[in-house]
Amino acid sequence: MLLDDSYKQLDRAEVALQQACGFLNPEAMRAQVSELEFAMEQPGFWDDASRAQKLSTQARQLQSKLDHIDSLTRQIADAREWGALAEEAEDEAMAQEVKAGAAKAEADAQTLALQTLMRGEYDANNAFIDIHAGAGGTEAQDWAQMVLRMMQRFCERQGYTVTLLDLLDGDEAGIKSAELKIEGDNAYGFLKSEKGVHRLVRISPFDANARRHTSFCSVDIMPEIADEGEMPINPEDLRVDTYRSSGAGGQHVNKTESAIRITHLPTGSVVSCQTQRSQIQNREVAMGMLRAKLAEIKEREHMEKLAMVKGELKKIEWGSQIRSYVLHPYSMVNDHRTNEKTANAQGVLDGELMGFIQSYLQKL
Repeated sequence: MLLDDSYKQLDRAEVALQQACGFLNPEAMRAQVSELEFAMEQPGFWDDASRAQKLSTQARQLQSKLDHIDSLTRQIADAREWGALAEEAEDEAMAQEVKAGAAKAEADAQTLALQTLMRGEYDANNAFIDIHAGAGGTEAQDWAQMVLRMMQRFCERQGYTVTLLDLLDGDEAGIKSAELKIEGDNAYGFLKSEKGVHRLVRISPFDANARRHTSFCSVDIMPEIADEGEMPINPEDLRVDTYRSSGAGGQHVNKTESAIRITHLPTGSVVSCQTQRSQIQNREVAMGMLRAKLAEIKEREHMEKLAMVKGELKKIEWGSQIRSYVLHPYSMVNDHRTNEKTANAQGVLDGELMGFIQSYLQKL
């Protein structure tokens, strides 16, 4: 019974934890949490709802990082202690638990270290995901549905809350487009690496001659902007259209024009929502998505480069992809920005994206 590999994993976990602590400065964070909690206890704190929400969110996010650090410290110490006991007692079952604990501690420490790389203005925010099938009909629409599932699986692995805001079914199979809201700490910071065109190569299940097909799908990632003052929008710049929601949803959804589509005329950005029960609720969600789109454009290209950004996003074709997923004649996923590769294509399609995300963040 050897636990040498597990001890090496724990050593790497400790190094990653120390690096993260060196950047985060837990003692300063604890002092900041105390200050915020004191402010939240003062009379009249909630009189300014916008400021109160911002400070309470900040306190929650800081405390979450501190809890993560404390939990990791205990994980590593407990694994070392149980390892010593397992070796002394020659207990194979206990040794297996130590191995599992060491692997988890290393993975958690690497995740915490990744969070220290998220220094963008909106990295800590919730996120919106906008998925569109490329040209190619049923083949591309089926690929878009596979990408939707991949994103949902990754977010579920991270413990994020996933809400489907809009879905347009494909003509025969798959989807033409989908919009999601992702809620959780650093959701935008993790997901922003997925923005771009995703390319699939496979034997088509829709081709009777079993020929190889190439399909494309675009993914747009945007940060949620909770404070309307951060991204003001002139109502005169908007065109608002209403329509009946599609698909299941009950009598109300099917009989009234509660779905909303908003077009931001200066940029051509379009958002839509049909999952809420009322037109007012759908409009509120759609406006949040529009602020997110404009904020993401501003963060990357400072608005004046909008034409370049939209041209890049709309070019869902050869040579523009950020990542290729090859299922035939071999299995390989290759990120063209970082050269990160894996032969476990099925695992990636099941949401195992952290390796690609880590490489992307480290390259920024």
